[in-house]
Amino acid sequence: MQNRTVEIGVGLFLLAGILALLLLALRVSGLSASPTADTYKLYAYFDNIAGLTVRAKVTMAGVTIGKVTAIDLDHDSFTGRVTMQLDKKVDNLPTDSTASILTAGLLGEKYIGVSVGGETALLKDGSTIHDTQSSLVLEDLIGKFLLNTVNKDAK
Repeated sequence: MQNRTVEIGVGLFLLAGILALLLLALRVSGLSASPTADTYKLYAYFDNIAGLTVRAKVTMAGVTIGKVTAIDLDHDSFTGRVTMQLDKKVDNLPTDSTASILTAGLLGEKYIGVSVGGETALLKDGSTIHDTQSSLVLEDLIGKFLLNTVNKDAK
């Protein structure tokens, strides 16, 4: 009888461990079971979206206010279009707000940072943020630096 109790205890302990790992994996990946009914959609167009992924964070002042839900190419302007879902709690963004693609750390993940503007008119569901700053690509910066160094040596 005591052997059976130990087996049930070990089984429950393993089940709790597996559930904890599953919860941790969901939290780290950014997936959630919460409904998206209390969000609204905004769009932004960027010249370069290098490294930004779907489910990337959208932050304001370091606080997560939403996530990226889609990335596609606009065939008219040949720029990248980012669709964002923002929390309804942040429904008072002015129309001249700025969206920038930022990097967490030197080589970390990309996310969108929103800076508040000063207009009185507000962005609504389906609006577009027109003032954007594209992603910095580390390889481009290194290439420009090396090319600049070679050109100085040639003179």
